[in-house]
Amino acid sequence: MLNRRHLLATANAVTMGLATSVAFPFASFAQSRDAAVDEAKLLVPGILPDQALGNPNAKVRIVEYMSMTCSHCANFHNKTFESIRLDYIDTGKVYFIIREYPLDPLAAAGFMLARNAPGGKYFDVVSILFKTQSEWAFVADPLAGLRNVSKQFGYSPATFEATLTDQKLLDGLNASRERGSKEFGVTGTPTFFINGTREVGFMSVEEMSTKIRAML
Repeated sequence: MLNRRHLLATANAVTMGLATSVAFPFASFAQSRDAAVDEAKLLVPGILPDQALGNPNAKVRIVEYMSMTCSHCANFHNKTFESIRLDYIDTGKVYFIIREYPLDPLAAAGFMLARNAPGGKYFDVVSILFKTQSEWAFVADPLAGLRNVSKQFGYSPATFEATLTDQKLLDGLNASRERGSKEFGVTGTPTFFINGTREVGFMSVEEMSTKIRAML
């Protein structure tokens, strides 16, 4: 369980080796593909309010458990998500929820900055962080890199420090990860639940679109 001292100390010490080790091998997840969970239970928010886009009454509901330092999550959001958003989320066909599953303290820091970003632009900040992942997640001084990137979405040095020492927020992120593991069998990222059916690993536009179209 992370605390704020551990968060800052470890984030400062994160090296490229640690950052690249957070993506779990997908081969170990083969047995969990297409496994279903209780969707009614899945859709109940945790301690932190859900970050979601689209129509809550949409026929297709997608929950993504992700980590900000996961390269596979970045690939999904950089290569797939915007097309899915334009074709299905913005048109009211899909309700898309992000659930945080930080795999390391630096990932937790990224989520904290997204949660507390000025203007409440969570998804916009997530997008920026994934597009700039190589500038803060895979560098010798990741906290400095994250501080530099955070200026793009309105953080001052004081608000940056205050956000990364927000123990209540960090506790909520810890709870999100713990709940994902214990209640829904999440063991790595990205893990998607599409109408309650689990899909593990990167999904292309065509792969996700095919799953969505089958449920519409």
